Amino acid sequence: MTTAIVGTGNIGSRLAANLTRGGEPVLVAGRDEARARELAARLGTGATPVTTDRAVAGADVLVLAVWFETIKELIAEYGERLNGRIVVDPSNPIAPDGKGGFVKTIPEDQSSGTVLAALLPEGARLVKAFGTLGAESLDKLSHRTPDRAVGFYAADDETAGETVARLIRAAGFEPLSVGGIDQSRRIEVFGDLHEFSLGTVPSAEDAKSLL
Repeated sequence: MTTAIVGTGNIGSRLAANLTRGGEPVLVAGRDEARARELAARLGTGATPVTTDRAVAGADVLVLAVWFETIKELIAEYGERLNGRIVVDPSNPIAPDGKGGFVKTIPEDQSSGTVLAALLPEGARLVKAFGTLGAESLDKLSHRTPDRAVGFYAADDETAGETVARLIRAAGFEPLSVGGIDQSRRIEVFGDLHEFSLGTVPSAEDAKSLL
C-alpha cells in the first residue's frame, strides 16, 4: 500500500515525520515542490518527494493535509482520477475571526467530512482523520508511552477505515472510530471530541467513555 501526503505545512510535515518514524514509507507532495523535496530530505529514506499529479496517480491512500477550501479545489481538479483511492481529510472548516480566534466557515450542522464526501466521485472512499489534534500535539504526543494518545477517525467504508486506523497506529496514536462520516463534526474544531473542546488529548481507553 502506498500512502501520499499532499501538503507540507504544519500538519502535513508532522504527519509525514510521525509515519516515517513508525516505519511507514510516504510520498510527500505539495504545490511548492522545492519544499516537498526539502521535507523528504529531512525525513530520510522513508519519504519520497513527488508531484501532486504523481501522488494522485500512484497512491492508494491520499492524505490531503491542506486547508478545507484547497481540498475542494483538488477534488475539482482531479475528479474521477480519485476513483479507487482512500482520501483522508484532516481539515477543519475554520478561518480567523479577526479577534485572535477562529470562526466556522460552513453552517453549524455541517462538517468538512460531509461536504467533501458529497464532492468526491463515487469510487473514492473518504476517511476523516488526523484533524482532531493541533500540530503541536501531533508533534509532542506521537508514540507516547505507556498510554498512547487517541486518534479518532470516521468512515463509512469499513475497509477504508481499517486501513487508515493502521496508519494512525503507525503515526504513534491509538485509533478509535467515532462512526460514519456523519459523525465527523464531532472530531473537527468546535466538536465535542476535538482537542480544543476537550482541553486535553485522552488515551484511547479514556476516550471510549466519551463516545
